[in-house]
Amino acid sequence: MQPGAIQLRDVLMRGIRTFFYERNYTEVETPIRMETPCMELHIDAEPSGTHFLRTSPELFHKQLLAAGYSRIFEIGKCFRSGEFGPLHHPEYTMLEWYQTDADYMDILEETKLLISKVWNGISNDWKLLTVSDAFLEFAGWDPAGNYDEDRFDIDLVEKVEPAIRTIGGPVVLMDYPVEAAALSRRKKENPLLAERWELYIDGIELANAYSELTDPVEQRARFEECAAQRRAMGKTVYAIDEGFIQALETMPPSGGVALGVDRLLMLIAGATSLDAVLPFRQPLN
Repeated sequence: MQPGAIQLRDVLMRGIRTFFYERNYTEVETPIRMETPCMELHIDAEPSGTHFLRTSPELFHKQLLAAGYSRIFEIGKCFRSGEFGPLHHPEYTMLEWYQTDADYMDILEETKLLISKVWNGISNDWKLLTVSDAFLEFAGWDPAGNYDEDRFDIDLVEKVEPAIRTIGGPVVLMDYPVEAAALSRRKKENPLLAERWELYIDGIELANAYSELTDPVEQRARFEECAAQRRAMGKTVYAIDEGFIQALETMPPSGGVALGVDRLLMLIAGATSLDAVLPFRQPLN
């Protein structure tokens, strides 16, 4: 860990909380252990007795939105099994926030304001790039309407993300194929696409945002499809959280985003590995 990292984290945390308090958000705490982790194809939850450690507080947050809370945020520990490397750690700090009567573009503007508040000197020139345009330019095909999961994942890592790295600064990759956005609503003008964006800064993936899907029938169908894919891959298949599905029936239109605090701290510190900012980082067993 580099000198001053703990003090820098303290400044960052204070800045984040001040930002949300000034914008009339309510800070919430949700369970870390849960029976039903969010069903996502490539994210595996860490077992904890008869439960699992959360990979995200998302399912709880949306139930709070359905209960009438309109602006909420949480900073807390999340866990993903088997992830370790310069930019990954199985235990990490996540900032997640949601706003009702908002969509992914409203959340993008708020994200810009947050980053500029906590990071002096960050570029104000945020480049927006659609997934279709990025894949056509850097990989030679458009995944919208022609989605191939394996090809998409490989080309994203080997072609698109390296190109984003050469652009530098904040780059927003937006409007994903609906198959690659499990909890995001479809775009009205093009139902092949979902209202999802990911933020990269200097090539480092930092945040993931949606206009949230509020259709319980479609959400259940997506979870069931994901469960079938996980089963075919030999992965653990999680139960569907029925409380979450029921909450979607009354959840208002909303936008939300998850942001990796450790990676943000790493970028602010000018470091290239989480080792520089995590004082008790442990290797995988």
